Amino acid sequence: MPSPKTKRAKKTEPISVVTGGAGFLGSHLVDLLLERGHRVVVLDNLVTGTVENMAHHAGNPRFRFVHQDVTEYLFLDGAVNYVWHFASPASPVDYLELPIQTLKVGSLGTHKALGLAKYKGARFLLASTSEIYGDPAIHPQTEDYWGNVNTIGPRGCYDEAKRFAEAITMAYHREHSLETRIVRIFNTYGPRMRLNDGRVVPAFVGQALEDRPLTVFGDGSQTRSFCYYSDLIEGIYRLMMSDSALPVNIGNPKEFTMLDFAKEIIRATGSRSKVVFRPLPQDDPKQRQPDITRARKLLHWEPRVSLAEGLRATIAWVKARIG
Repeated sequence: MPSPKTKRAKKTEPISVVTGGAGFLGSHLVDLLLERGHRVVVLDNLVTGTVENMAHHAGNPRFRFVHQDVTEYLFLDGAVNYVWHFASPASPVDYLELPIQTLKVGSLGTHKALGLAKYKGARFLLASTSEIYGDPAIHPQTEDYWGNVNTIGPRGCYDEAKRFAEAITMAYHREHSLETRIVRIFNTYGPRMRLNDGRVVPAFVGQALEDRPLTVFGDGSQTRSFCYYSDLIEGIYRLMMSDSALPVNIGNPKEFTMLDFAKEIIRATGSRSKVVFRPLPQDDPKQRQPDITRARKLLHWEPRVSLAEGLRATIAWVKARIG
């Protein structure tokens, strides 16, 4: 029979629901929440997430997985303290193949997740994206920039899904006094990225490890900045626990051209790969760099993991999976 002390401890355990918790970032968030004493319920339809990302929690009594599409009605017994809405295809390969599902999870899925948070009296966090800035006309991007998005282009399904998600989140905040948080996630990398998801880090690392040409689009002068997953998840956790309802950029402000980044991957892997150039995809952003002034001020957060350190771990993870 548990002692009174144990009973009290269980009563104070926060209960978190993570939509998309079987995905790359969602699963790392689940790890952090469990480490910090939360009970966690993951809702995921496994369209882009995998059971493998959660397998290490099998048998953990504080972890529960529900196979569900979050665009459908959400019902959970018991209390919920936090809802972390991460469900969405999040790479160009995914949302170009699944445009309608991407729009539905950003609209209907966000509506259902907000409804769950409202019903349970829980705090809600939306995992938004730097893609809401589109192909930005200002650099670096600050949270008060409204963006430059092609609504009818091939990337519009993702960009507009997230922009709608931000709008309905703020509507719930204003109309229902729901405690809401919005994080705008910039390029993030690390273990558990799908090797074929089209994002630049797994693509470059996979090509380099097999001594295949690294594919750089355009002339390679377009820029990106890369944040290691553990830094990003820490920033997101701090945002949820803060009192800021306004969007906050979380990412690494150190900027690279794609050509320089390709050369860095070749060096880090010791590859014999060369760089080849391909036409730039439609609406591909020319610049992407977060202004993290707000995160530094409100959350006392900034990235700590160096690119060299993060790439070592990521390369080792990719190497183990390609043999």
